[in-house]
Amino acid sequence: MRLISICPSNTELVEYLGLTSQLVGVDDFSDWPASIQSLPKLGPDLSIDMDKVEALKPDLVIASLSVPGMEKNIEELKKRGLPYIVTNPQSLQDIGDSLLEAGKACGVEEQAKEIANQYFSQLKLFQQVANTIENHPALYWEWWPKPVFTPGRINWLTEISELAGGTNVFATEHTANFQTSWDDVKQRDPDYILLSWVGVQTEKIDPEIVKKRPGWIDLQAVQSGRVAVMEEEYFCRPSPRLLIGLHKLAMLLHPDSYRMIELDPLFKK
Repeated sequence: MRLISICPSNTELVEYLGLTSQLVGVDDFSDWPASIQSLPKLGPDLSIDMDKVEALKPDLVIASLSVPGMEKNIEELKKRGLPYIVTNPQSLQDIGDSLLEAGKACGVEEQAKEIANQYFSQLKLFQQVANTIENHPALYWEWWPKPVFTPGRINWLTEISELAGGTNVFATEHTANFQTSWDDVKQRDPDYILLSWVGVQTEKIDPEIVKKRPGWIDLQAVQSGRVAVMEEEYFCRPSPRLLIGLHKLAMLLHPDSYRMIELDPLFKK
């Protein structure tokens, strides 16, 4: 099949399915695995060049609604009569389901089932340890600084927080993405501040920036030096690579409890 992926998380799903060699084009932000770097780039995921997509004569375009604003890509695919599927993962369960959906559409359904089972088995291991944790530190995840966006209740990062023995301070908001303010964060006074800006590489984020925000110097996370930059590729993209992020977070919060967990080699890439 001639496959096209128009968002990074779907490109990663294709790799887990063992179908990267069938990709003929990807969006500009897809950067893993390294072998895709030579493929035609089709524009940023929110503004895909559909003329380029159509010219590549795909058998299947794998689109997504996981990021607000991608609806126009899907409308254009529909208008041009191009074959496509749409993933919309908001939860860890959804990510496994997206693997199965993509696998079925690409003709590797049995392989997809096997990978999804391995993925869910890994999550179960973390849940078993999380059930033994008594102290759950409060975590503030920052997806974007101005305006301030953070994951709410309906989000994989809330689940990852809990599987790592913590809690998302904005799990009170029944939404996937919540626009808040620096003052609101200050009032919630989290134990950890975790900066993971969507689409921004870790080396471009300076954790010292939080000290310049009004009143934040007094936050317990800042006072205790518990401000960390977390890799965007391991926390912001709904693909099985989140397991790497989950393991990293668990070892940050409760290293003694989670030391026994070994990630399956499939998910260490």
